[in-house]
Amino acid sequence: MSSLPIGYLTRKEIISACHRLHSPQLSDEQNKETYGKCNNFHGHGHNYVIEVTLRGPIDRATGMVMNINDLKIYMKKAIMDTMDHKNIDKDVPYFKDVVSTTEHVAVFVWDGLKAQLPQPEILYEVKIFETEKNIIRFRGEYTN
Repeated sequence: MSSLPIGYLTRKEIISACHRLHSPQLSDEQNKETYGKCNNFHGHGHNYVIEVTLRGPIDRATGMVMNINDLKIYMKKAIMDTMDHKNIDKDVPYFKDVVSTTEHVAVFVWDGLKAQLPQPEILYEVKIFETEKNIIRFRGEYTN
């Protein structure tokens, strides 16, 4: 048995944060038309459910893709410490010039985790439930 089985490890965190969907590249009228009530001048909040999935070989000695306690620490640094109970637009420098859509939040989480993981290649997916009905997945893919 020379090859190792591949496993998927997912951990979930829940954060409360607020933001305003507003693009400086659009007029006020275009922002209202594009983002509707999410363009409210004073913002609005979510209880985001963020799932991070790793995909990698299951280590023979430990029986794990990664120690879940280690993943918990990485997620705390990349997600909880940076966004929980924050105004994403004002408290997270990344969003100074980036519209804080959930798609961009997923990219921000992805990049933050990639920078911390000892084996960043095992990061498989960031999945964010903005609401029960609105779900975003990001797997690190970019277009040219």
